[in-house]
Amino acid sequence: MQLTGADIVIECLKEQGVDTVFGYPGGAILNVYDALYQHSDEIKHILTSHEQGAAHAADGYARATGRVGVCFATSGPGATNLVTGIATAYMDSIPIVAITCNVGVSLLGKDSFQEIDITGITMPITKYNYIVKDVDRLADTIRDAFRIAKSGRPGPVLIDIPKDVTSNKAEYTRMEIAPCVPDSSQILEEEIEKAVSMIEESERPYIFVGGGAVLSGASEELMEFVEKADAPVTDTLMGKGAFPGTDPRYTGMLGMHGTKTSNFGVSECDLLIVLGARFSDRVTGNTKTFAKNAKILQFDVDPAEMNKNVIITAGVTGDIKEALKKVNQRLSRQSHPEWMAKIQEYQTKYPMKYHAENLTGPFLIEEIYRQTKGDALIVTEVGQHQMWAAQYYKYSRPGTLLTSGGLGTMGYGLGASLGAKMGCPDKTVVNIAGDGCFRMNMNELATAVRHQIPIIEVVVNNHVLGMVRQWQNLFYGQRYSATVLADGVDFVKLAEAFGAVGIRAASRKEFQEAFAKALEMNRPVLIDCQIDSDDKVWPMVAPGAAISDAFDEDDLRNCEK
Repeated sequence: MQLTGADIVIECLKEQGVDTVFGYPGGAILNVYDALYQHSDEIKHILTSHEQGAAHAADGYARATGRVGVCFATSGPGATNLVTGIATAYMDSIPIVAITCNVGVSLLGKDSFQEIDITGITMPITKYNYIVKDVDRLADTIRDAFRIAKSGRPGPVLIDIPKDVTSNKAEYTRMEIAPCVPDSSQILEEEIEKAVSMIEESERPYIFVGGGAVLSGASEELMEFVEKADAPVTDTLMGKGAFPGTDPRYTGMLGMHGTKTSNFGVSECDLLIVLGARFSDRVTGNTKTFAKNAKILQFDVDPAEMNKNVIITAGVTGDIKEALKKVNQRLSRQSHPEWMAKIQEYQTKYPMKYHAENLTGPFLIEEIYRQTKGDALIVTEVGQHQMWAAQYYKYSRPGTLLTSGGLGTMGYGLGASLGAKMGCPDKTVVNIAGDGCFRMNMNELATAVRHQIPIIEVVVNNHVLGMVRQWQNLFYGQRYSATVLADGVDFVKLAEAFGAVGIRAASRKEFQEAFAKALEMNRPVLIDCQIDSDDKVWPMVAPGAAISDAFDEDDLRNCEK
């Protein structure tokens, strides 16, 4: 049947099973929004307060559901406002499809009103992108975009459509979309055999889990592998939940704010088994000293990650889930009692701890964990609160911590929490923010109220840019340049002005009561939590140091003495 390009966009979204789109309309994309209006009973549209919020919401939806997130924006500034959200998804390998519209084909390249070369701008931060100048190619382009976004190593794809293409007509035939199945054909048998041999020869193995294990849905295979390998497990920020944080073999996060157990253990192991992690500088510290006593065995779906940041001993290229299935079939059950006892000794000697008498970031996270029974979707912004959320909430399932890892995007969390709640309406969704981050995205609180999306916004309010201040305190002679937020903004009144519920908590008891109330209300709620400006994230590795040089507050005090 003959349909306009705008109608083809909507029909192709329905083919893909899309039920929610996040966006902001404008002149160039008006035809698409008009077509969407006719299908509002099939596809919900969430009107965000800013296009960046729409991109983050699509990202949060994708992380929470495992499906492709979709966002819309108009030409010019509408499209460029998506850029930070697209880059965030790209750095963390999150499948989203961003659909923008542009000026008509005849006006392209003429500096027309609100014209921008969005495909050129986003080329470095998309897995693929398109500008569709022929309506006859539109349907196949959209189908390709979804396939590319979710296959292999996932990532964002952008489709730019000139306005006249959305009004032109073409023949459209509905297509049944085949499920995306991991391709195991690229996994070489000799690589599997080498991996099994290295594991069986190891006496002190350590398993290091990254975001790739989450994206591949490898939790079940990972649990079997850990039991067979008899090894301790650490993870990255993006790997949270792939292996249960409640398991006795789990030793906490690795790297700059990782636990001493993980940092010391990885520094002493003889084999580091890396599952879907890319050796970020925040994980490795000084790469020359990273896992210096170990052979490194890396599993990754993307061959470009092999030997990129750290030179490895051997690698297995392919989907983590499929690769672990093959390893588990061949690997005999290992036993490392002395090594496991040593790691347990570290666990006992170096527990995570904080000042228990005051309202602090760690207390907030532990209380949220207690009241949600570990069953919430935790979203974060970026900074100290993000690290506390990684350290003190025990993630037992993948896709339950949604955070900007690679790009470190302040302003990510509130939009992402809206997307997560839309994708998983039966889950409690908590966005943990710093006051600096909240200032960057507070307008999306209006979105939550407008669409009655009941998320809980916990603002860890220390009246400073906490993580930057921590560095200034430790490494910049306490020169607090541009990090003090002493402007008297009342977040409780602000929340109420948006139509949300605002509650202030200045003590542990007040927060316990406020969060319990928020859980019961089924409304957008903001809790303004007043903590000390100089609370710090411990342990820490200084920039450029080895992860084995991790230090905490006690170490710093002893050094000063």
